[in-house]
Amino acid sequence: MTPFATKVRALRRARGVSQKEMAAALGVTPAYLSALEHGRRSPPNWALVQKIIGYFNVIWDEAEELQRLAELSHPRVVVDTAGLPEKATAIANLLAQNIAHLDEQQLDRLYEDLQKLLTK
Repeated sequence: MTPFATKVRALRRARGVSQKEMAAALGVTPAYLSALEHGRRSPPNWALVQKIIGYFNVIWDEAEELQRLAELSHPRVVVDTAGLPEKATAIANLLAQNIAHLDEQQLDRLYEDLQKLLTK
């Protein structure tokens, strides 16, 4: 699942709306919406994110959060390390090979550590 998918699913469930109802209102198929909510589709384009924001009638911070989460929610990430130090390639490969084996706690710790390192 992606961060965007998690947020959209939570909003939909909190409002008691089915995928079928939401899909019809957005002009997409229920299959597409299901795939989006399960992180099997790339994040929607800007226009669809705006429709989702309007559908849930969210404003300000929550609308910005949805847009930000959409930008962070590509389920298949490509990391181009060409021209970078060999350690960058080793890190990218190590993560790619092992990410499926990390539990939620390990993922939280890794995310927090990276956030601290990258926001200095």
